[in-house]
Amino acid sequence: MTSIGLMSGTSVDGLDVCCATFTLEDGKWSFHIDCARGYDYPAELKQKLGKDVQNMSAYEFVAFHSAYGRFLGQRVNDFMAEFGVKPDIIASHGSTVFHEPGKKIMYQIGDGAAIAAETGIPTVSDFRRLDIMLGGQGAPLVPVGDNLLFGQYDYCLNIGGFSNISWRDGDKRIAFDISPVNYVINRFTRSIGLEMDRDGEIARKGTVHQPLLDQLNALDYYSKTWPKSLGREWVEANVFPLLDASGLSMEDLLRTYYEHCAEQLAQVTTPGKSLLVTGGGAYNKFLIERMRALSGCNIVVPEPAIIEFKEALIFAFLGVLYMWDIPSCLRSVTGAAHDNIGGMLFKV
Repeated sequence: MTSIGLMSGTSVDGLDVCCATFTLEDGKWSFHIDCARGYDYPAELKQKLGKDVQNMSAYEFVAFHSAYGRFLGQRVNDFMAEFGVKPDIIASHGSTVFHEPGKKIMYQIGDGAAIAAETGIPTVSDFRRLDIMLGGQGAPLVPVGDNLLFGQYDYCLNIGGFSNISWRDGDKRIAFDISPVNYVINRFTRSIGLEMDRDGEIARKGTVHQPLLDQLNALDYYSKTWPKSLGREWVEANVFPLLDASGLSMEDLLRTYYEHCAEQLAQVTTPGKSLLVTGGGAYNKFLIERMRALSGCNIVVPEPAIIEFKEALIFAFLGVLYMWDIPSCLRSVTGAAHDNIGGMLFKV
């Protein structure tokens, strides 16, 4: 089955689109990435996704949900025309606006019905809602792909707006969010006119501020056992106030935050194990240096197509699992009452 996966992360960097073909043979899945590319968001859309949407009126919110879905569908049309592909299914992550599973609240904007209407292709979206209603975290969703497509690695780590990890423990898959990463880093670099700390060069110039590092490491989330997940709300209530009050230079603030991210990874991994790193953070050379030094893991940074499009690839896979009635939300990962098939299908 050929599927297109759409991924938009919390850091609102842009849209990743991946078309892949999946094959099940003798009980084992394999994949081939047929084509993939990223699309930047227009400035107005980025502003709405990154800052405005959570404060919109109900009417504005619903209108934007629909408009963003049409935007996604139009980008898929551009993608299909450029690469000459027509998939069996589209699977869309959407953009997370609210994520408070303890209150059974979540919303992924980007109307799947609009995507299906624009493209003429069956579309699955809203993958998290059922899991949350079953008492789960609704996240992370990637571990089923880690398990079935990348099972040769001891750990799979993705570094995007948040870092999340998964590994196999006996017959179960364990997975959770480790810490905020690019969602925090990019917020501070944008204040000085930069989209990111390229290669970690700003942080590399700084010095670790131990009192701030201790405060960050003492946040209650890190002492909780899994399943657990992070959202924008938690960062804004707990992390930004500490960083904003620190009075540190940009270099020292980021250097301290990098150390925090690396220390939290080291808390949940075993030295000597293989660790696959993907997501935009895999290109941050200094961050990877610190993670390698503190975790002692054999870090594997794969080819660019896997680094950049692994999450979009796995969302394409979630669409295939949906069509084959195979659970994609794992109870061992999310804490839901049972494994479940998340998503809502729109057929045209």
